[in-house]
Amino acid sequence: MQYDFDRIIDRRNTDSLKYDFAARRGMPEDVLPLWVADMDFQTPDQVIDALVSKAKHGIFGYSDTRDDYFDVLKAWFDRRFGWSIDRKWLVKTPGVVFAVTTAIRAFTEVDDGVLIQEPVYYPFRESIEINERQVVVNQLVYQNGKYHIDFEDFENQIINKKVKLFILCSPHNPVGRVWTKEELIRMGDICLKHKVLVVADEIHADFIYPGHKHHVFADLKEEFLGNSIICTAPSKTFNLAALQLSNNFIPDAKRRRDFRKAITRGGYSQPNIMGMVSCQAAYEHGEEWLEQLKLYLKSNLDYMRDYLNEFIPEAKLVEPEGTYLVWVDFSHVTGLEGKSPEQMDAFMAKRAKVWLDGGTMFGQGGIGFQRFNIACPRQILQEALDRIRLALENV
Repeated sequence: MQYDFDRIIDRRNTDSLKYDFAARRGMPEDVLPLWVADMDFQTPDQVIDALVSKAKHGIFGYSDTRDDYFDVLKAWFDRRFGWSIDRKWLVKTPGVVFAVTTAIRAFTEVDDGVLIQEPVYYPFRESIEINERQVVVNQLVYQNGKYHIDFEDFENQIINKKVKLFILCSPHNPVGRVWTKEELIRMGDICLKHKVLVVADEIHADFIYPGHKHHVFADLKEEFLGNSIICTAPSKTFNLAALQLSNNFIPDAKRRRDFRKAITRGGYSQPNIMGMVSCQAAYEHGEEWLEQLKLYLKSNLDYMRDYLNEFIPEAKLVEPEGTYLVWVDFSHVTGLEGKSPEQMDAFMAKRAKVWLDGGTMFGQGGIGFQRFNIACPRQILQEALDRIRLALENV
């Protein structure tokens, strides 16, 4: 491989949320972090070079993107997803969560219902609650080691709770589902029928495992194009989260105007210049890096699956179809069965000295689960699994 993903880069004392804030968040100083979803890999050299070049210019005035930025985006989505985007659809924000929260404010009123599918990325619930909307849950069904959608409940929740907006997580974090074309169309048709806007968080779309395919929600039907907001970002793909840039596509002109008004009410205008520079460089020059990274992540997943099967067979890995996040059921592991979520989280952090995201963070459907971030060198993943195994042996 051209890129050395096995190289361990010391991230301590770099103001890293993942590594430098353990004590402040109630964790042991020597805890090994596999929680927050950033990667322990350097972004491609071409991105670093572009950022250094911009920094050396030394003037950081108000900035925005030009035609070449959009051309790079268009080529990326054409090439990787077969989706042809229009220049006027693009609205940039500091991140996908910002975009989701803006959509909630723009297209719903206080006490309106906003639908999510738990267990799901926890900022969705926070964004709904902080804006005084009603959280409506279509609980995903865990059956035979895989998650499914209860479509009857999906529609009933929309009708009974007067839902106005649905936050679609696609691919799904944390359960790793890459929704099929049929599943997406069925959800989209129900939303059209009941005039529910779909806000699709597609930030993990670049991480799809063999045998699965990501479908851009807006591209599945002409009617979906006008009833959706597609939220994307290079942050997960190229490890650029701190540079805060999201590319959101809103084909409907009125919705786009209303969304922009909500952004203006929040006091935001031009994006971060370094976010724009890194995004353009990544999409223009980072594809080979990404393809090699995906092979490495697949090998990490294979290693973790084999390790659990051999040493902790009662732990059930939910096979991810996408993302670099792995959802594991520990509820039947000897020594952890019957433990409360708080007790299980404490065991991982205080006994095993591994910092994971506890399942209930993602909703009540996450009881008994832990989320692992496997976007790290193999040695770190192995150390984390060894720590858990040894802690279990000494329960």
